[in-house]
Amino acid sequence: MSETTKYKQIIAFLSVAVIFLLISNFSALRKLDMTDQAPTSVPVIKDEPPTVPTNIIKAEKVAGTIVLIIDDFGYRNDAVSDGFLELDVPITCAIIPGHAQSRKFAEKATAAGQEVIIHMPMESTVETLGEDEFKIKTGMTSEEIEWRMGEVIKEIPEAIGMNNHQGSKATTDGKVMGVVASVLKKHNKYFLDSRTVSTTIGEKTMRSIGVPTGRRHVFLDNDSSIVNISTQLNKLVSVARKRGMAVGIGHARPNTLKVLKGEIPNLLAAGFQFEFASRVVN
Repeated sequence: MSETTKYKQIIAFLSVAVIFLLISNFSALRKLDMTDQAPTSVPVIKDEPPTVPTNIIKAEKVAGTIVLIIDDFGYRNDAVSDGFLELDVPITCAIIPGHAQSRKFAEKATAAGQEVIIHMPMESTVETLGEDEFKIKTGMTSEEIEWRMGEVIKEIPEAIGMNNHQGSKATTDGKVMGVVASVLKKHNKYFLDSRTVSTTIGEKTMRSIGVPTGRRHVFLDNDSSIVNISTQLNKLVSVARKRGMAVGIGHARPNTLKVLKGEIPNLLAAGFQFEFASRVVN
């Protein structure tokens, strides 16, 4: 074979190889181009309903109405008394007249949007000390009773009603309660009978004279232990559930505040509502 022929064969072979490589590269580039143009897969995000926290419960109907009257404001003006104003439910604040904090707390409670009533000292069957200059006693004349009540009303003008402080003797006396009722009617105020004795005629007398009135159903803290207050609050709830409405009386004490602060959110979630005493007297 001549040198010329050999070179021609080599050139022909190389030409075929180059053509083959060109064809292969074109095919590969074509496939790559088609891949780039293919639509990509987009994940589908489904709209999920909002998750409701399990600790939030909306009551469908009112389970009962609870009225909380807290007695003995006036003795203190501190974190405990302020705590009752911060419970975020209606609280009827019963203020004893004549004490260092009585006037100041009446203003504070009103500014906080709470209801103020007079916690009127009345004679008990047991000798008690304190509030003698305001206490209503069975041996008093009608004029004396009227004067004392008038002085208290002037001291706490924010008050729209009254309940009795002690009074197991005075609230059983027809003359005394008749005068009390007349003064309350004159000043357009209601009376809530604390019922410190079962033989009270307070409620009956008020109705006979036309004074809006009501009664206490449960004392929350005669025993001021946490366990007892919790038990009494449960009794109040039971009465409210059974009768539709219940009035509970407690006092401005640390344990009473602690129990109410812990239980009120649960009672609201269970469908109970809270009202001022003025909303339930009749």
